[in-house]
Amino acid sequence: MSNSYQEITDVVQVYFDGLYECDTEKLATIFHPSSRLFANMDGKFVDWPREEWFEIVRGRVPPASTGQARFDKILSIDMSDENTAVVTCECAIHPRYFTDFLSLVRIDGDWKIVSKSFRFDVHE
Repeated sequence: MSNSYQEITDVVQVYFDGLYECDTEKLATIFHPSSRLFANMDGKFVDWPREEWFEIVRGRVPPASTGQARFDKILSIDMSDENTAVVTCECAIHPRYFTDFLSLVRIDGDWKIVSKSFRFDVHE
C-alpha cells in the first residue's frame, strides 16, 4: 500500500490544479463519470452529478487567472485496503474556503474520485 499514498496524493494534486485552473478536462481524468457531489448549503441538501458540477466550475473565474494565493492542503488519507480511500483536504476559491471529503476507489489500477462531500466558509 505504500505506493498507494503517493498515487492518491498525485490524484489530489490534479484535483487542486483542476480547481485552481477551472479545468474540467483535467478534473474529468480523476472523477469517475458517475461520481456525485454532496453538501448542505444554507440548509438545502445538494446532490450534483459530476457534469452538473463541471458546469458550475466552467462558470467560475479561474483563481489562476487572477493570481489568487493557493491554500491547497491534504489533511489526511485513510485507506481501508489497497482499493478504497478517503481524503480530507482544504482548498480555496476566494472568497470561499472549502473542506472536502473525497472518496476514492481504485478502478482498473487507477484511483478515481467517486464522491465528494464538501462544506465552505466565506471570508471577504
